[in-house]
Amino acid sequence: MGKLTTHVLDTANGRPGAGITVELFSLHGSQPTLLKSVQTNADGRTDAPLLEGERFRAGTYQLVFHVGAYFRSQGFLDQVPVRFVIADTAAHYHVPLLCSPWSYTTYRGS
Repeated sequence: MGKLTTHVLDTANGRPGAGITVELFSLHGSQPTLLKSVQTNADGRTDAPLLEGERFRAGTYQLVFHVGAYFRSQGFLDQVPVRFVIADTAAHYHVPLLCSPWSYTTYRGS
């Protein structure tokens, strides 16, 4: 079975994004459904996969990274939403966020 993981890198300061709240939503119905809310650890990662096993299903999802609280008054960004599709339930989907107070990027990692 596949799984969904994430991590956050603070590219402005060259370190992991520790203590950032990350929310995972399912976008299967007419309203987003919050599946999980976690904080990143000292390495900028979650302690466990966000989805795995029976809960890891094909569909459209959204991660919301709450970077505004992390960067405090330095920043321009508040919440960063990343919408993506899980098509292959046997694969590992890794969705990292590289961010600064003013910009971000993401990609599908391994």
